[in-house]
Amino acid sequence: MPTTAQSKFREAALDYHEFPTPGKIAIAPTKLMINQRDLSLAYSPGVAFACEEIVENPLNAARFTARSNLVGVVTNGTAVLGLGNIGPLASKPVMEGKAVLFKKFAGIDVFDIELNESDPHKLVEVIGDADIFLGLSAGGVLKTDMVAQMGKTPLILALANPTPEIEPDLARGIRPDAILATGRADYPNQVNNVLVFPFIFRGALDVGATTVTREMEIAAVNAIAELARQEQSDIVATAYGIQDLSFGPEYLIPKPFDPRLIVKVAAAVAKAAMESGVATRPIEDMIAYEQHLQQFVYRSGATMQPIFQLARSVKPEKKRIVFAEGEDERVLRAIQIVVDEKLAKPILIGRPAVIEQRIARYGLRLVAGQDYTMVNTDHDERYRDFWQTYHKMMARKGISEQMAKLEMRRRTTLIGSMLMHKGEADGMICGTISTTHRHLHFIDQVIGKREGSSVYAAMTGLVLPDRQIFLVDTHVNVDPTPEQLAEITIMAAEEVRRFGIEPKVALVSHSNFGTSNAPSAQKMRDVLEILKERAPGLQVDGEMQGDVALEANLRREVLPESTLEGDANLLVLPNIDAANISYNLLKTAAGNNIAIGPMLLGAAKPVHVLTASATVRGIVNMAALVVADAGAADRPSRDE
Repeated sequence: MPTTAQSKFREAALDYHEFPTPGKIAIAPTKLMINQRDLSLAYSPGVAFACEEIVENPLNAARFTARSNLVGVVTNGTAVLGLGNIGPLASKPVMEGKAVLFKKFAGIDVFDIELNESDPHKLVEVIGDADIFLGLSAGGVLKTDMVAQMGKTPLILALANPTPEIEPDLARGIRPDAILATGRADYPNQVNNVLVFPFIFRGALDVGATTVTREMEIAAVNAIAELARQEQSDIVATAYGIQDLSFGPEYLIPKPFDPRLIVKVAAAVAKAAMESGVATRPIEDMIAYEQHLQQFVYRSGATMQPIFQLARSVKPEKKRIVFAEGEDERVLRAIQIVVDEKLAKPILIGRPAVIEQRIARYGLRLVAGQDYTMVNTDHDERYRDFWQTYHKMMARKGISEQMAKLEMRRRTTLIGSMLMHKGEADGMICGTISTTHRHLHFIDQVIGKREGSSVYAAMTGLVLPDRQIFLVDTHVNVDPTPEQLAEITIMAAEEVRRFGIEPKVALVSHSNFGTSNAPSAQKMRDVLEILKERAPGLQVDGEMQGDVALEANLRREVLPESTLEGDANLLVLPNIDAANISYNLLKTAAGNNIAIGPMLLGAAKPVHVLTASATVRGIVNMAALVVADAGAADRPSRDE
């Protein structure tokens, strides 16, 4: 009899497949079809021109059709998971599942094809003294007495689902030396074709491979094996709730949610296809290709690409970046990526013993003195110089010698700021612990505002399904004046340009171009007048409501003479409530969207204050941005 938990899981699985739309896949058009012209382009007569191009050169099918990103998954339903011969119709949920996995993990479109044709084969089992058992049959067929007869340290791959050929605990009970793998996610060492097929096809399709060669298969195997020996991904740790996986009997194979699979496996397969002579579209720049693959892993990838390019071009002597919360797990995982991608020379603030212990716990490959340097918060030879300098700077602002000593020992953002003040670091990342204003307090004391700036601000970016937008001021100024908002807007526009995006600024309000005389609406009108004088070349208009800002067609209806062309990508909100609420609602309601930042504006040196919810990838992104900032023309500090 199934347990209550099993019954509930069964009902949940059935609901998942039935609601809100039956099945797991759908066809979505990639082109607009809203009028007669669109129809004539998509079908007759326009489609004929695409056909003619393919007749002339069959390789043009990759240009004018979805063929280069489309595969078919085929079954006759005779060997479905551990369900056996259930027939083609009953196998369709499984094949739809494979289609979803291809799309999720590699961005590949799939047609599932179920054929009503049987081709039975006989199964022969030989178990005595066997070193390996590989099963994809039915639950419970491997008995304990069979396991007892196997060779030394047997590898048992019991892949039937949902019930394996033998339960891992049962196998280990009779053979403690056995190494077990199943097809289930809730047991160690899940063997699943999602680990390989999406990425083999991704690499094969991207080079236009005419077939999948043995060399390509071996390249995929080697890439997976290499990845299994590396440290665990933070995304895997979150998805599976396991923090300390490292290569061994309990972790022989990467987890399906490991985001590095597509980059490692697809690139290896593409390279093998080229080397084995089956690629019709060879890739010239593999480094650029690997960076391109990251868009399937990190949705911020395309937006951040200009920043990463800038960061990689910065001279090594300008890449010394201090990470104030050096003991934080997310920071350490991010630093591993930063080191691997040669983005920066990290400086960690923290206790050496704690940092080294956590590096070992998370299976990271960081080596002190080689991959990073440290500021030891318990004992550092620079401590006296730092606190004395801090006291000298703040003696007339209420900081006594004793307070300077205490603060310089316990405030890691203060230590990082002093490193930058002393010229021992080029940039800083902080904020994964505590609040923005607490960190900004110490940054302001030591680093200060850049020349010409009277205010700090925070800009946050969002990568939405069909656009990228930036919002200010999401974290710093509670109720900025029109003059402050104008200054913030100019700084924000400058930062947006670093992303290779021309800023289009909307001054957002509840009012549309004078429909309200409320103070907040008048404030935004005042901001516009100031910007017209201070930044005449900036594309900006307002005040306007949020939908009018994001939809150019609607704006033309409301005010045809608006000076803002196209959809706005930089939204300036009247106060911190409006900005922060808008940011969090957009991030959450639009679903699975990626935030970039917050980016600190107005500081004299490159420094960014993150939030307690920062992800590993978010920290990596901001590290790249701070390196890019450090590589730009030096900005004068408060003392210059």
